[in-house]
Amino acid sequence: MTAQLIALSDSSAGIQVQPASASATSGSERIPHRMRAVARDSYGGPEVLRLTELDVPRPAAGEVLVRVAAAGVGADEWHLLRGLPYASRLVTGLTTPKNQLLGLDLAGVVVGVGEGVTEFAVGDEVFGWSAGAYAEYVAVPANQLLVKPHNLSLAEAAVVPISGFTALQALRDAGQLKAGQRVLINGASGGVGSFAVQIAKALGAHVTGVASSRNQDFVRSLGADEVIDYTREDFTEGPARYDLIVDLAQSHSLEETRRALTERGSLVLVGSSARNELSGRLRWFKGTDRWFKALFLSLFSRQRLVPLVHEDKLTDLAFLRELIEAGKLRPVVTQRFGLGEVRRAIAATEGHSVRGKLVIEV
Repeated sequence: MTAQLIALSDSSAGIQVQPASASATSGSERIPHRMRAVARDSYGGPEVLRLTELDVPRPAAGEVLVRVAAAGVGADEWHLLRGLPYASRLVTGLTTPKNQLLGLDLAGVVVGVGEGVTEFAVGDEVFGWSAGAYAEYVAVPANQLLVKPHNLSLAEAAVVPISGFTALQALRDAGQLKAGQRVLINGASGGVGSFAVQIAKALGAHVTGVASSRNQDFVRSLGADEVIDYTREDFTEGPARYDLIVDLAQSHSLEETRRALTERGSLVLVGSSARNELSGRLRWFKGTDRWFKALFLSLFSRQRLVPLVHEDKLTDLAFLRELIEAGKLRPVVTQRFGLGEVRRAIAATEGHSVRGKLVIEV
């Protein structure tokens, strides 16, 4: 099918498209034949993105059709956009992306159900994850969705899954966190960090967050017991020792960071170094040499150094929903963009200075 391409706007809240003729009615809502979606034909920066008009997908067996209300924005999107690290192209496409659509986290309303789906009905407000979330409609496997938390808006629910999975699995699984332990979150003000601070507190930890001067009050508002301003103090040189460090910023060498661990402490490495991911060796393997070095050093130390690659798990989404509905976790959406502003949203994440979460409202 040839799509009608519409240039993305960097300044407007969205691009107006003439409404398409409607197709079959699902419940009380008429589903159009066509929809807007953000797509790209090649790897590159935000400039390769286009707003395109496509056919609305039909839910297959085991899927539901979701009218997207909002979609989250995170580092995964810009890595997928640029095809970085290069090694990942073995999966995503060597020279051109296999999937032209972007977006992973989403929240919206069920407008159609495929054969065999019994857990959702038309009208349910849901959240979860699916490729191609930057679109007006997405056909999503039913086992990648849950009914959204009753105390969140759709925009707030949309930013939970990927960052929430990463934070939870870094603390509970890779970090083996126990109540009463001292935890340091390096990069506490960002998308994953803002979840990690709250989840660590919910799991009973004493939490220290590391952030810039301007984000000190923000990290305290998340529940951190202590906050270190990295522009004034180096946590690797202080006297404090931590049972667990979740390193999101990776602003120090492994040797330096290990100095801040207890004798049997754990260091969880999330992602690669944020210093310069667009050049040098990081373009090829995203700092996995640091991961291999960490695993090697762990063989000769009582300290645990653990790289983390998160998994998308419905059971973990259910756990996060429980924390949210119990009032122990709340996503912090700091910037909102329209579907026609995806370029600006993804460009913001490349700067590694985003506070909380960004969201696309569709």
